[in-house]
Amino acid sequence: MATLFTGIAELTTNADAAAPTATIADAALLVDGGRVAWSGAATDAETAIARRDSGLLPTSRPAAAVSRSEAEVARVDLGGHAVIPGFVDSHTHLVFAGDRADEFEARMTGVPYAAGGIRRTVAATRAATDDELRARLAALVAELHAQGTTTFEVKTGYDLTVDGEARLARLAAEVTDEVTYLGAHVVPEGADRAAYVDLVCDGMLAAARPYVRWVDVFCERGAFTEAESERILRAGADAGLGVRVHGNQLGTGPGVQLAVRLGAASVDHCTHLTDADIAALAGSDTVATLLPGVEFSTRQPYPDARRLIDAGVTVALASDCNPGSSFTSSMPLMIALAVREMGMTVGEAVWAATAGGARALRRTDVGHLGAGARADLMVLDAPSRRHLAYRPGVPLVRRVYRGGEELSPR
Repeated sequence: MATLFTGIAELTTNADAAAPTATIADAALLVDGGRVAWSGAATDAETAIARRDSGLLPTSRPAAAVSRSEAEVARVDLGGHAVIPGFVDSHTHLVFAGDRADEFEARMTGVPYAAGGIRRTVAATRAATDDELRARLAALVAELHAQGTTTFEVKTGYDLTVDGEARLARLAAEVTDEVTYLGAHVVPEGADRAAYVDLVCDGMLAAARPYVRWVDVFCERGAFTEAESERILRAGADAGLGVRVHGNQLGTGPGVQLAVRLGAASVDHCTHLTDADIAALAGSDTVATLLPGVEFSTRQPYPDARRLIDAGVTVALASDCNPGSSFTSSMPLMIALAVREMGMTVGEAVWAATAGGARALRRTDVGHLGAGARADLMVLDAPSRRHLAYRPGVPLVRRVYRGGEELSPR
């Protein structure tokens, strides 16, 4: 059965290439078989249904192949609320144990952020059982869904042993298809650096490979050098994995240039960029994924999204949900921070949190509500997407649908 959503005060589809941040007022949306069949002005909805019944919409099957029950159309009146695509959170670290609230409190009193705190989470995660990790993971996924996130990536990186990284990858694969191998998060305490890089490129990669789609590396001072990062990423690419990079978070460095040179899908953080970094990104299809929750939680300067967008760089927003530097799963918060602190318009921020995240994952089926897209959408308890920035901290996500099925009624 198809579903026609009406009573949409403002619809964001991200489907108009000529006007990617445009909205449709007084809109309707037709979902059929878990996919978007049509969207447009509510006054055109009946015509769209007739075309669907005749097999004339681009996503339609031939009319003769549609059963009577499938031809029926349920109608849902959304009562004047706004609708946007489901959020695509392309950078998270959801499989972990332990708590680092004390570090956050210390940073708020002036203690600088450093990458070494990751090792505390590694110790707690190694000590946790599968069921304990699975329970924490399920709770975080529920948070994501309740706040409108319908597609998300999850990284390993909080065990740093062969069996442990494979375990984290396996658990992550239970909740998402977008799993990233991050054995190169930091060098474990007491490990020989060269031997550990060898392990990341060989036995650890082989153990995690059945569960993952991506390889990532923390190319940063206190983590991995440019040469080490390139070796690790090339090993992952040779194993058939897509490339992602943590880069330019704590200062200028080689991460962005390395990501572009290797054709990475995304380079994440991008807090400290040179003109050459921006030019390289603008001339590539590597997405700059910005993680403002980190700057909020570490009191570092926010990335200059305006500078990136004006240069023609594709920008995504993601939560970087992790226990150390950004323990939030809220994509609405990322939008509010991007508008308030990073020079983005609301439309740009919503696009970056949906279509931008999809591009960072090289996905074309999510992040938009164009014909043929998976019907991932959220209904806001507001007449306009502007309220995501206008009313920060308010639970505005009223309903969430993934593949046309409601996830979290409110």
